[in-house]
Amino acid sequence: MTFAVGTSGWHYADWRGAFYPEDLPTAQWLSYYATVFDVVEINNTFYHLPKESTFDEWREAVPSRFRFLPKVSRYLSHIKRLRDPGQPAHLFLERSGHLDRRRGPFLLQLPPRMKADPKRLDAALHAFGRHRVAVEFRDDSWFRDDVEATLRRHNAALVWTDRDGKPGEPRWRTAGWGYVRFHAGQAAGGAYGDTALGTWAETLRSAFQPGEKVYAFFNNDAHAHAVRNAARLIELLGA
Repeated sequence: MTFAVGTSGWHYADWRGAFYPEDLPTAQWLSYYATVFDVVEINNTFYHLPKESTFDEWREAVPSRFRFLPKVSRYLSHIKRLRDPGQPAHLFLERSGHLDRRRGPFLLQLPPRMKADPKRLDAALHAFGRHRVAVEFRDDSWFRDDVEATLRRHNAALVWTDRDGKPGEPRWRTAGWGYVRFHAGQAAGGAYGDTALGTWAETLRSAFQPGEKVYAFFNNDAHAHAVRNAARLIELLGA
């Protein structure tokens, strides 16, 4: 298996000095980030779908090996709650397509308290066609057999999450690839300690097979914990 580890976003003010050099202009932060990591989640595509020119700028700021994993717009996931996915998915694919070969899979995060609706999920995944989608559920009603079958049918990965050392979902393997999100560790400020990261490294090595790709992102961005934890997990994985 191969591992691609990064953070959920790259533009955080308190990373200046802690990760980015003090005198580095913010316009150069992405290029700097790409000297350390090979992947990043694009968080702001969830809140506001950028213009084509913005995706063009991001694409040109990183090397060819780098991959962006865009978070699907909340218009589809939270406002429409997966209803009528065709047009929102088409627009998202069209805009993010400006990333070209630097575009990786998509993250589809559903809202808390949204109850299971396998038919809507099936339609939404179908709207993304051949593109890989990882789905993060935040209501336990989704963890049932027909939902698992829907994910498998689309080769969509169930997102594995960690918050305070606790999993938020069953450890289903629904695709030939994986996706993990680290929301908050148990150490001070939400950081992850070596014991937790070492346990996760062993879990990932044992859960996935040779040739499978696993993406992992740290969302504990405060005080630059995310970049430090991501770099340490890369070391532990030997990635």
